[in-house]
Amino acid sequence: MLNAGLSVVAGIKITVLLLDAQEAFFVARKPRKDSPHTTAAYRRDLHGVNALLARTADKAVGSLVLEDLTVLALRGAFGEFADGHAKTSVARAWSTWNQFLTFCVTDGLLEGNPMGAVTRPKAPPSAPKPLRGEDTPERLLAAAAAGARRARDPWPERDVLVLALGLVAGLRSAEVRALQRSSVVGRPGEQRLHVQGKGSRERSIPIEPPLERVIDAYLASCATRFPHQRFGPNSALLLDYRGEPIGRGGLDYLVKASYRWAGIRDQVPTGANLHALRHTFATRLAEDGANATEIMALLGHANLNTSQNYIEATGKERRAAAAGNRTYQALSGLADS
Repeated sequence: MLNAGLSVVAGIKITVLLLDAQEAFFVARKPRKDSPHTTAAYRRDLHGVNALLARTADKAVGSLVLEDLTVLALRGAFGEFADGHAKTSVARAWSTWNQFLTFCVTDGLLEGNPMGAVTRPKAPPSAPKPLRGEDTPERLLAAAAAGARRARDPWPERDVLVLALGLVAGLRSAEVRALQRSSVVGRPGEQRLHVQGKGSRERSIPIEPPLERVIDAYLASCATRFPHQRFGPNSALLLDYRGEPIGRGGLDYLVKASYRWAGIRDQVPTGANLHALRHTFATRLAEDGANATEIMALLGHANLNTSQNYIEATGKERRAAAAGNRTYQALSGLADS
């Protein structure tokens, strides 16, 4: 059991190692069911600053104790961390440490959270990164359906389904890989896609007939490719060429190769991959009049402001408001005369 370094238990002052406290933090988070990607990001944020704290204190990381987490030490560590990282990365690390130290206070390991005295950088608002070009999604799907992606063993049915799950369902990479055959629920013509999203948030996405046909074609292709393999409700929906669940690297390669063979690499925002398809889905929703609440439900956002970003990015409502200005009528008359 961990006890605060400054507390007195049975008349004895107990010192808590920083790494032990951090492991206790992750144990306490287990009921939240964080994704492996989230947990790995938290660990990187903690370990990156741990190394800087250790260097400042002239100690090994394993020798650091909670008493070493002074305001002065944390300010110095985050100052160094900021020198080699982007503003968004520093903001995320600050948030991770704030959560960790809040846990320490809640569990009685510290008397107060020193992060309030450590400057937090204001991360710039993230702008949507959809595919550029009005007909780019259609070109991408057409190329995939035609088998444009050159592979030793072409599988256009799978390529089209992966791209469609981003473009008309707005799924994240981890959500695509987590899909099971049982994720497709409902009767033909009324099917839905049950998705396990970030933070274990579940959502249900309607499957329209075109996507239903794509799924059916893909499942038929699986039966042909793997005639001796038995698939149950809990089997992975998306497979690799060996009939195994598709991995993160395989999925990323599939999408990047699809961009390349469709000739649209110039229309893909820098640093975006499958997420560009998700952003395209959300942007088109906003352009076609969906409100922030509808976008939030379909994409599984935790914050309504994230969904609102897509509406603001399209500028459609602002353009309509500007066009309604009565002075435009007078200006129109001048232009026509």
